[in-house]
Amino acid sequence: MQKRTKILTVSIVAGALVLGGAAAIAGPVVYRDLIAAKPDTAPTVTAAPEASTSDPGEVGDLSGNWTVADGSFAGYRVDEVLNGTDVTVTGRTEQVTGELTVAGLTLESASFEVDVASIATDSANRDDYFRTEALRTDEFPTASFVLTEPITVDAAPAVGEVRTVQATGELTLAGVTKPVTVELQAVLNGATGQVAGSIPITFADFGVEAPNLGFVSVEPNGTVEFSLELSRA
Repeated sequence: MQKRTKILTVSIVAGALVLGGAAAIAGPVVYRDLIAAKPDTAPTVTAAPEASTSDPGEVGDLSGNWTVADGSFAGYRVDEVLNGTDVTVTGRTEQVTGELTVAGLTLESASFEVDVASIATDSANRDDYFRTEALRTDEFPTASFVLTEPITVDAAPAVGEVRTVQATGELTLAGVTKPVTVELQAVLNGATGQVAGSIPITFADFGVEAPNLGFVSVEPNGTVEFSLELSRA
């Protein structure tokens, strides 16, 4: 009986080793294609249906103070290499605040803040590492962007018209502030508006070490992404 049990145990262990070897080869591809959540699409603005059917000649008045409203989000996009297989990961949070001021055709000031500790992906373990080790959210719970140069456009936008502008500002991440330039999409949808964009970053510039655990590593570059719904203050 003991001999039979021993043979059975050896067979199970051998089988586990074979399956483990196969998983090491096929696992990452299966994880990427069948298990992991699909990465979110890069944020873009959307003209509201009622705005797009408005009089094409209707010009919007942007002057005044605007605040970030419900429906906004921010987060990041990074590429992981899992046993040689590329996996794209996106994290998102709706915990975003901010305000901007427009005078005539000029965006005079803008500042936005993100609750970094609330950013979540499809993996609780990844999120825990992101918060405790990478961005040290106990010390630096928020990230922010502050416009440092006013933006002036040639003409007021028509309602529902998507505009693209360049914004120069300072991005603060993990307690480090760096100058950045970001291409923004913006649209005025009547009484509301939307701004969206992506900021390429190198983690080391902000004192963040991209993890390398052998079987999985994170590329040294990533993207900060955001989509902001705006309403008049």
